[in-house]
Amino acid sequence: MTVMRLKEKLKAHCGTSVPAMRLHLKDERGNPLAVLADESKKLGFYSPQDGYTLHIQDTDPMSASANGWLEDVSKVQKYEISDDDYNSRENTYRKFKEGKLKEDPNWCLKKEMALKRGETWKDPEADPDAQASEAEGMEVGQRCEVAPGAKRGEVMFVGKDAEGLPLGWWVGVKFDEPVGKNDGSVKGRRYFQCLPGYGGLVRPANVTVGDFPEVDEFDELSDEEL
Repeated sequence: MTVMRLKEKLKAHCGTSVPAMRLHLKDERGNPLAVLADESKKLGFYSPQDGYTLHIQDTDPMSASANGWLEDVSKVQKYEISDDDYNSRENTYRKFKEGKLKEDPNWCLKKEMALKRGETWKDPEADPDAQASEAEGMEVGQRCEVAPGAKRGEVMFVGKDAEGLPLGWWVGVKFDEPVGKNDGSVKGRRYFQCLPGYGGLVRPANVTVGDFPEVDEFDELSDEEL
């Protein structure tokens, strides 16, 4: 759809009028990439990817979002209740949770929902072999693509029981671009070496290994454009 049509759809969700709406495209880390200024162009012109966000700037100084009222929650008066008053109430989630934990010390809401569906629940974070099948065949040195966002990189670590992370298998990736979260170390333990912001430990289910060469953004440009 065009940027204009996109603004019309967003108006129903945020309340900002189309003339006062200025759209900013940001990447997964919140870095600004482009301002969608040309309303006649289609959204695809700006090459959005999975994980990117649209930030709406309201340029109307008289709007409800002026001076941060829609973003700064500290400006909004909140309902408060003391612990004593809350504990005196019946049928609260806190009492429901306390009762469940007395019956089952390993209770959690996900387990409760699975039981209601008639399923056998298994805590994925307590399984030392979680995602072992997804990690099978992955080796250090393979090229890969990581979801969401189709981020490309190289497999630098394949293993399980990463310190400070849920149990199970993990894949360490050195990304081609600074879209990671670390330099190959997590919580003081080093798994591989890379530049800060280029590394990450992700679950194998989010990793696809194969022929994923590093993207050259200038490949499709002619010599004149270069």
